[in-house]
Amino acid sequence: MLLRLVALTGALGLAFLLDDPARHTTATTPLGRPLRAGLRLAMAVPLAALWWTAVLLAVPASSRPPLGPVTLEAAATAVAAVALASAAIRFSDRAEVGKGTALLLGAAAVLTALVPARWGLLTLPGQPWWEEAQMRWAAVLAVMLASAALCTPEPLRRR
Repeated sequence: MLLRLVALTGALGLAFLLDDPARHTTATTPLGRPLRAGLRLAMAVPLAALWWTAVLLAVPASSRPPLGPVTLEAAATAVAAVALASAAIRFSDRAEVGKGTALLLGAAAVLTALVPARWGLLTLPGQPWWEEAQMRWAAVLAVMLASAALCTPEPLRRR
């Protein structure tokens, strides 16, 4: 559970990745929002991967959970933060969406903790529902990747 909390902390940091106080002035640049967001992600993803590797190596080998599934959970949480921030930018005029995104991500984490282990995402290795939970985490990752991709481009018409 500690690794999940650390992954949530990293995702909360990524929630502020797309904050742009100059959003209303950069909207007229020839570089579109996907390229600007992609450049920010290109700088953040290697650092986040290095950070996550250091976190995993800090856990003693005797108590370390399976690395693949735990990394899948961390990736899904991080992509969820970016997808929520992308949606907030797409559907609002606010320049800094990190606070609202962090609140939504925290609320989603609390709701996830309330779901029983049989149907939820927070099972432990060795429990009977571990594999099903990992399939749900993979589905969360796929849905969040798709929603981030759909919400990143500029809308065709302004409101």
